[in-house]
Amino acid sequence: DVQLVESGGGTAEPGGSLRLSCVATGFTLGRYCLGWYRQVSEIGREGVAATETDGSTYYANSVKGRFTISKDDTKNILHLQMNNLDTEDTAMYYCAAETTRRRLGCRTIYENQLFDNWGQGTQVTVS
Repeated sequence: DVQLVESGGGTAEPGGSLRLSCVATGFTLGRYCLGWYRQVSEIGREGVAATETDGSTYYANSVKGRFTISKDDTKNILHLQMNNLDTEDTAMYYCAAETTRRRLGCRTIYENQLFDNWGQGTQVTVS
């Protein structure tokens, strides 16, 4: 079965750092478009970052220069390194992977939230 499980969330002070992990099972994550999203209550889910199979990345303007998305192919884990955290980064963070669609580009999938698989989320609180 295809499964994504996030971890690494918690509480951090403004200016601090956290590293989120997304463990993938049932597929090799390095072969697919991958992304991170976050959601604050009822406002809605917001794209944070995405990475293509070749390593190309996309970031929301609000996190550029502070967050880094990366893959650990050996352990089959997707990471989101978050530095210089701000209170506005407080949210539930979700990882996502596209494992079925092949005709759409990763940027299109990311911008339109068309990922087929989603994790359950990990809470990040900056205060």
